[in-house]
Amino acid sequence: MENSLVGTWELLSWKNTDQEGIDEYPFGEDAIGYVIYSEDGYMSTSLMTANRPNFDTDDVLGGTIEERARAARTYVTYCGEYEIKDNTVTHHIKASLFPNWVGTNQQRFFEFKDEQLILSTPLIEINGKLQIAYLIWKRASQGK
Repeated sequence: MENSLVGTWELLSWKNTDQEGIDEYPFGEDAIGYVIYSEDGYMSTSLMTANRPNFDTDDVLGGTIEERARAARTYVTYCGEYEIKDNTVTHHIKASLFPNWVGTNQQRFFEFKDEQLILSTPLIEINGKLQIAYLIWKRASQGK
């Protein structure tokens, strides 16, 4: 069976919807991100707010407590193995900026519509309330 997820996908939109139907864009409507699904069963994703401010230092492990906290609040990343069953992809998290996800399985529902990939979560706690995250992706193209 062909794995239609394989490849690199660029984020078009990340919207969370709460139980009352209220939408929010946690990283703004111009969030930036990629998700990569490899043929050998690994995946990686990175999401961030646009125009994140630089640290006052070029030291990759430096920065003030405030700079590092702001950087962590405006970025989501994780990677691991994945498996597909029907229209569900399960991410088996091996590394994550959010330490609570390491060693967990994160379920995502997927569908394809108008050449876009739509990933959605089950109802999960995001920013202190139960929400469903909807992420819309397009196939990435080089040389933009």
